[in-house]
Amino acid sequence: MSAQTFAEKFFSHRLDRQVRAGEIVNASPDVVLSHDNTAAIIGNFQAIAGEGAKVHCPERVVIVLDHTVPAPGEKEASNHALIRRFVTEQGITNFYDIGRGGICHQVLPEVGIAAPGRLIVGSDSHTPTHGALGAFACGIDRTETAGLWIADETWFKVPQSIRFDLEGKLPGGVYAKDLILTLVGQVGAAGANYFSVEFGGSGIAGLTVDDRLTMANMTAEMGAKNAAFPVDDVTRRWLVGNSVDWEEDCTVWADDGAEYLSRYSIDLSTIEPVVALPHRVDNVHPVSEVAGSPFHQGLIGTCTNGRLSDLQEAARILGGKRIAAGIRLLILPASERVYAAVLADGTLSILHGAGAVILNPGCGPCLGAHEGALAPDEVCLSTANRNFRGRMGCAEAEIILASPATVAASALTGVITDPREAL
Repeated sequence: MSAQTFAEKFFSHRLDRQVRAGEIVNASPDVVLSHDNTAAIIGNFQAIAGEGAKVHCPERVVIVLDHTVPAPGEKEASNHALIRRFVTEQGITNFYDIGRGGICHQVLPEVGIAAPGRLIVGSDSHTPTHGALGAFACGIDRTETAGLWIADETWFKVPQSIRFDLEGKLPGGVYAKDLILTLVGQVGAAGANYFSVEFGGSGIAGLTVDDRLTMANMTAEMGAKNAAFPVDDVTRRWLVGNSVDWEEDCTVWADDGAEYLSRYSIDLSTIEPVVALPHRVDNVHPVSEVAGSPFHQGLIGTCTNGRLSDLQEAARILGGKRIAAGIRLLILPASERVYAAVLADGTLSILHGAGAVILNPGCGPCLGAHEGALAPDEVCLSTANRNFRGRMGCAEAEIILASPATVAASALTGVITDPREAL
């Protein structure tokens, strides 16, 4: 048997036969994820299967309300009510309503649904997040999601792969967000279209699971089909510490000698704080090039950087200080568990004391759907994953992407600031 990439080996293991990149295979996912868009999926499901049809495997369906919570208007409230009725009628138990969950890509790892060796599909483009834990996770559309509710099987084209070999260690004041933005800038916004993105090398030992979730999340901004980290000692300690039920013999990783379309060697010690300027995620520049640029609103949170470690790092910078006059700083925990943790350890009090506004867990301002909208000509410095024109609700506003530390340090000065100056 010839050497295989992660994607090839994953499907070979799952189907009990050797498969190669480019091959079309059929498989049954372990998890079928959706969020507020479930309301539209229900319509597709009923149009295909008929009124009163039953979901084939309700135990595999996971629904998390996160995009517009609490509902900002009647339309959203009606959609949420439709979803609540549907999960009750269908016996879907993996339902995370307002106040129970948070952002879907944070909830799945927290509750143990995302785990090594699992095949996860979701009607959200950032589903590759879960590859941080050794899963094969990819986005699908709403019609395909409805089809999986009916048939419990779909086709996959085994993707070709690119590889990032990470060596060394990130310097102080430099974070996983700076690293993944740098890689997106290097590869380009379409540089990994429908590819599997692997992260390997000795440098990954210095990356926490939170770091890996951030990086896997943003491979979507390269166009990736999925992302993958190996299951190593860092992963295993995290899984045990979070009481995740998983099977070691379900884990796979790429073979030495596997063939890649592209392979990049990254010296982590050379990475520096960066930002992605409007209106492309791959428009990446060192913070030093834009230091001193003004902005109006800061956002720390979302499925990319709303975890406990992110908010703690922001509090480390903001502790005992006040944000600059004229700056609005929004804090958006990624889940109810994160919210409870920062409430319990005093992080939330520090952030509030610095002048930040604490929002409930959810996606809202990231996509301009709820809370934190921008006015024309305003600039938001954000830890989210996208800075497209109109992403936060206003086509005449600008979004600059950065790490939580960069946003926190900049909030103190009122202009874009290198976080190393504040640490």
